[in-house]
Amino acid sequence: MSAGAPRGAGEGRGGLRASLAGLTTRGRSFLAAGVAAALCAYVLGQGELLRVGLLLAALPLICVLALHRTRHRVSGSRRLTPMRVPAGSEARVQLRMENVSRLPTGLLMLQDRVPYVLGPRPRFVLDRVEPGGRREVSYRVRSDLRGRYPLGPLQLRLTDPFGLVELTRSFSAYDTLTVIPRTEALPPVRLTGETSGYGDGSRRSLALAGDDDVIPRGYRRGDDLRRVHWRSTARYGELMVRREEQPQRSRATVLLDTRGAAFEGAGPDSAFEWAVSGAASTLLHLLEQGFSARLLTDSGTAVPGDGGGFSSGGQESAEAAGLMMDTLAVVGHSDGAGLTRAYEAVRGGGGGGFTGAGGDGLLVAFFGDLDDVQTEVAAKMRGRCGAAVAFVLDSALWDGRPSRVEARTGRLRDAGWTALAVPPGVAFGELWRRAGNAPLGTGTSGGWG
Repeated sequence: MSAGAPRGAGEGRGGLRASLAGLTTRGRSFLAAGVAAALCAYVLGQGELLRVGLLLAALPLICVLALHRTRHRVSGSRRLTPMRVPAGSEARVQLRMENVSRLPTGLLMLQDRVPYVLGPRPRFVLDRVEPGGRREVSYRVRSDLRGRYPLGPLQLRLTDPFGLVELTRSFSAYDTLTVIPRTEALPPVRLTGETSGYGDGSRRSLALAGDDDVIPRGYRRGDDLRRVHWRSTARYGELMVRREEQPQRSRATVLLDTRGAAFEGAGPDSAFEWAVSGAASTLLHLLEQGFSARLLTDSGTAVPGDGGGFSSGGQESAEAAGLMMDTLAVVGHSDGAGLTRAYEAVRGGGGGGFTGAGGDGLLVAFFGDLDDVQTEVAAKMRGRCGAAVAFVLDSALWDGRPSRVEARTGRLRDAGWTALAVPPGVAFGELWRRAGNAPLGTGTSGGWG
């Protein structure tokens, strides 16, 4: 929620001058007529006409002073629900205006500034608001394009009961609507080569069944002395303590190729937007299945950046999911020409793998166009990963032109990837299911319906 008083409403000579500039045509006509009547009365010596002229001239000035005094007496707030929505979904914006002065307001018109991609600029007309009264209005915004869009500042147009003065005020507060990529609910499949199973089997812990099964570690300042393991202390010659039960989570890296040279076209139906949506769906699915996941781009940047780039469990996992969705909401094409930085980040992070026995975890990649050099770089990323799945979006395939995507995916399969070519119009959930059913080092190049 955002709230505030009108902006640009400073006191003093500058504020009064701005209020005088708010005279409407009617107000200026009253002022001109009053001045003219007063001059004529002075020349002709008509006292009655002079009083009429002074009344006509004073009325708009009194209205200016009245509105000027109420400059800080109207407060407004905005509530955006929710603040993060998938592309194509609606968010509700609720505006509240409150008259905190001792005088009633005149006619009010509210106008909220919104980017054109969210729809037309909303306007509302509010009748007289009593002292201490409040009014609430709402509108909805929707965008088919992901991104971060500012809402506000809120503009308030004040008028006096006679329509002689009209002032426009801007509130200082604004909100930001984050439109994240569209996501699909993915089926819980078992990907070949996974270290310890997919789903329920991804959570593991070290057993503490007794002294013979204890895995001790060195004493750290602050450790409880009741956890000291004296047998290991005597064996290693230093103070050792029993290791607490530490659940270990399989790690997964989702690699998104953002190279501008690897994708053609733009818009919600482009290959790049399909890749972004697929990466978002994969990340949410893996986090729901208990994985420690990270988002990696071709520039080598990992999100989240703490803890080696991998999310943790519990509340931290939810925060990491929000951070990764916010990143995907604004991700664009990079200027990079290759995947070398991504390869170095994957190898430096253990291939996105699990730091324990049995393998190096899961790597899911969304590639654009791959030439011979970049195909070899991508093939080497397979490394010691427990499983590696590649979705290749070839521009020629999306444009209906002759494509070499089969040769590219074939080379990836030879390196141990489960590689699938992505033609236009295919649902990612179906590709994900077929990737789970494909034997290690295989894939499908086309023909998805």
